[in-house]
Amino acid sequence: MTGSVARTVANDRRPPPGPAESARRYVNQWTEAEALGTERVSAFVLILRTRGCYWADVKGCSMCGYAKDTLGRSATPEELGLQLDAAVARYHDEPYVKIYTSGSFLDDREVDPASRERLVRAFSGRARRLLIETLPEFVTEATIPPLQRAFEGELEVAQGLESSNPDVLARFVNKGSTPAEYFAAADRLRAFGVRAKGYLLLKPPYLTEDESIRDVVASVGESAGRFDTLSINPVHIQGGTVVEWLFRRGRYRPPWLWSLVDAMRQGATLRGNARLVTFPTAGGLPRGPHNCGRCDSRVLAALETASLDQSFAGLDDLACACRETWATDRILEPIGIEA
Repeated sequence: MTGSVARTVANDRRPPPGPAESARRYVNQWTEAEALGTERVSAFVLILRTRGCYWADVKGCSMCGYAKDTLGRSATPEELGLQLDAAVARYHDEPYVKIYTSGSFLDDREVDPASRERLVRAFSGRARRLLIETLPEFVTEATIPPLQRAFEGELEVAQGLESSNPDVLARFVNKGSTPAEYFAAADRLRAFGVRAKGYLLLKPPYLTEDESIRDVVASVGESAGRFDTLSINPVHIQGGTVVEWLFRRGRYRPPWLWSLVDAMRQGATLRGNARLVTFPTAGGLPRGPHNCGRCDSRVLAALETASLDQSFAGLDDLACACRETWATDRILEPIGIEA
């Protein structure tokens, strides 16, 4: 990709500063299936409208287009309060709550400290677990303990590690932090008594299908001792990203669901005491992880069952004619850019 194209992608990433009217409305809210230990539960998911991830302004990750859903500026405490009030009106005591900001919940530029405590406190005593996301540099003594005091329940903090391979992380995902920094932040979280969750990316750009499977499986093995949960997230095509630029020119295909099945099966033997899950976004769609179309729904259902129950035997019984095509493509696909 040329420098001019990279700049175009970067400039297209974030919207202009939004008016007060848009700042009063959160981006989205829904419920989804989850698990607390062996118990299947419903999770309340909320995406707040904030300025989003600062790294998107610096360089941005090659697959991430979430900055397009942001406010384009910092939201005021009053605006965040209005978003919270609207969300709580739709909350029905789901035991698992997930709050996203398209960036780092612990970054003061996205959510000021007082608003963070207010947001967490709104679900205290009602939810049993509350999840937020952050970059590693924001996991500090100044950010975590106040939230622990504000929330009567179990806190979980997720980080987008993506890969334990520093070359993959820096060159292909374009992250600003190293695996060591993510690991150190996970260690700090667990020392605070907070659950640590790590996202691992399946098929970053410039890796072949086979290389991406090997990378994510290796990352499971190298990360399992640092995180309570590891989530394998297959790439889906988001607007305004390097991955979309490659996809539109026929230079990138979202991962096969068979690759996700293979990664989960291999990863299950390396996960140790960590939960290993996957809940693919846009699964079965052309811009998301998909197979031939005939087996996609069945494979996705098996992946969800394995994730919720932590029972992976059902992944061994999946079959479709397209699996042979996938296996052949893995052998014949040109070698990517080896890390």
